Amino acid sequence: MEKVWLRHYDAGVPATIDYPRVPLFRLFEQAADRFPDRIATSFFGATLTYRELDGLANRFAHALRDKGVGKGDRVGLLMPNCPQFVIGYYGALKAGAVVVATNPLYVEREVEHQFNDAGVETAVVFSRRYPLVNAVRDRTKLKRVIVTSIKDYFPPLLRLLYTVAKEKKEGDRQTLGDGDLDLGQLLRYAPDMRPVTDVAADDLALLQYTGGTTGVPKAAVATHFNLVADTLQLKAWLELSDEHTARFLAVIPFFHVYGMVACMSIALATGSTLYLQPKFDIKDVLKTIQDARIDYFPGVPTMYVAVNNSPLTPHYNLRAIKACVSGAAPLPLEVKRKFEALTGGKLLEGYGLSEAPTATHANPLHGLNKEGSIGLPLPDVDCRIVDVADGVTEMPIGQPGELCIKAPEVMQGYWNRPDESKVALRDGWLHTGDIAKVDEDGYFFIVDRKKDMIISGGYNIYPRDVEEVLFMHPKIKEAAVAGVPDVKWGETVCAFVVLKEGERATADEIRAFCRERLASYKVPNVVDFRDALPKTLVGKVLRRVLTEEARKKVNV
Repeated sequence: MEKVWLRHYDAGVPATIDYPRVPLFRLFEQAADRFPDRIATSFFGATLTYRELDGLANRFAHALRDKGVGKGDRVGLLMPNCPQFVIGYYGALKAGAVVVATNPLYVEREVEHQFNDAGVETAVVFSRRYPLVNAVRDRTKLKRVIVTSIKDYFPPLLRLLYTVAKEKKEGDRQTLGDGDLDLGQLLRYAPDMRPVTDVAADDLALLQYTGGTTGVPKAAVATHFNLVADTLQLKAWLELSDEHTARFLAVIPFFHVYGMVACMSIALATGSTLYLQPKFDIKDVLKTIQDARIDYFPGVPTMYVAVNNSPLTPHYNLRAIKACVSGAAPLPLEVKRKFEALTGGKLLEGYGLSEAPTATHANPLHGLNKEGSIGLPLPDVDCRIVDVADGVTEMPIGQPGELCIKAPEVMQGYWNRPDESKVALRDGWLHTGDIAKVDEDGYFFIVDRKKDMIISGGYNIYPRDVEEVLFMHPKIKEAAVAGVPDVKWGETVCAFVVLKEGERATADEIRAFCRERLASYKVPNVVDFRDALPKTLVGKVLRRVLTEEARKKVNV
């Protein structure tokens, strides 16, 4: 496919980039050398400069080596967004280890599976989750557990108040078992000079587990070069300059590759400041955007929906926002329009996946944003749309097929899954499993997940088509669509709907609204009203859970 999309790049965005053959942490170290006194992280008002943060990561790297962690060993991080995650991430990479970032809300079964699958021998754990790790350690390969409390990097007064009022209640006061380690003590006695390292660009850096929304999570293997490439692509796309400090709202979880790369990595590679938030709290988000004058707010659609619909929003000034890149799930057009009207900033829909950490497409910052499009391939990203049936035949312009990607950020394969790696990676192309189409200008549109497509009476129905219409309804706050079994048609469309606060609606009303805007076979036959939709911590709707619940209702 001719790269017609290059014609629509913003002025100054290159078609190709000269990527340095360095480990990822070198980008952070270069920023620390240039801007040692700039603020790298702000956490409830407590700050770390680039010099301080680099020194702490160096200390952690030395401490890991002293405890026997070698090159290629896997280090698990089980923490929310906090300075300790950043220290653990870059410190582990500086030691030559491979990071395994784990969702801190996982239950025992999920942590056990991930640690065993990755072969994690060292875990850095949020103190509140220490009992969980203790419960599974005998069934894993864990050799050492390093514990840290959320309060350790609070400002002094807040730390005192937390200790007195909340520490015991929140489960953060833990007695460590024999051999387990306190992160603060480890860092206190380790040297802060940069470790001598033989880590190369092609060495493994990350085992990034897929979200598990459609099945058992598996780990995509990323090298340092994969992460460097995507970081520099995003830097170029967003026109970030090292000469000016940008302010990133870091509420998208770092354990998710989107938050890890599109927020943490890009910020620390450009001398920017991360305003860390361990969870999404709408009041804290709005206050931080206003008080810190946030420039960039990477997020997922559910976050922007929350901002759009919160009764608190009119009380805050959000006009400092320059750009927000939305990822991890489709961005409904109505959500984009309302958020841009509220903030005056750009809300760009992008696209990425764990197998190419993290972004491969985005809409231009200044140029044309086409409705419903994930935008253009980033620099050095090549794409083609192939027939779903044979996986080879290229589809004509405007015709849907499977999106395939060739790019420097594409993974090396799935960890310990050679058969699945061969299916995903063929002749240098990553087969994404997403159904997409491309127009004559090179703008790409995700039609839907191949696995999510509904086949009803021989018609192919893509949930996103129906969801876009549901989000137009003035009473609907959130919506998701899935296929459920039907005796006559094989499958039928089921809409899961969350109404805005104080609103009431009937199934017939929703169907009538859809009937005016959709072909009859796409209109939901079933409308299931919910108080909330099940989501991952990053905000992606668990469509599989909804489908399973709906199947039970129809006794299938």
